[in-house]
Amino acid sequence: MSKTVVSIAVLYSLFAALSTAINIGMQMVSIWAYTGPYAVEVSILVGTIAGLPLRYVLEKRYIFSFTSQSIAHDGRLFVLYSFMGVLTTAIFWGAEYALHLIFDTDLMRYVGGVIGLAIGFYVKYQLDKKYVFVSSRSRVVV
Repeated sequence: MSKTVVSIAVLYSLFAALSTAINIGMQMVSIWAYTGPYAVEVSILVGTIAGLPLRYVLEKRYIFSFTSQSIAHDGRLFVLYSFMGVLTTAIFWGAEYALHLIFDTDLMRYVGGVIGLAIGFYVKYQLDKKYVFVSSRSRVVV
């Protein structure tokens, strides 16, 4: 089944929205459960980790229609996928933490998180398309 740019954009947006909801929801749970030192930083980390495996599986299957060669290959892809997320996570964390520092309210921190996630998701898609979910014949060496 051939995918159109529109269908990819719609699916990717739905997965990004789901991941964003999981991320922000887990941050809220984390802040509720832990209010000690570095609670904000811990909540951002918890939210980031919570959404990663689900996004990997959904994007691999429904966005990139990619099939791993083996469990080991899938593991290496997940590591590469996660590594590509380092830059995009920095964008997300930077936007969220900046609004936290500027406004010092939970609402604006979450708004910063949503803005950072949206920018990060776009960049992440481009990186994954070019470096992660490519056949071995067309893989670009980095």
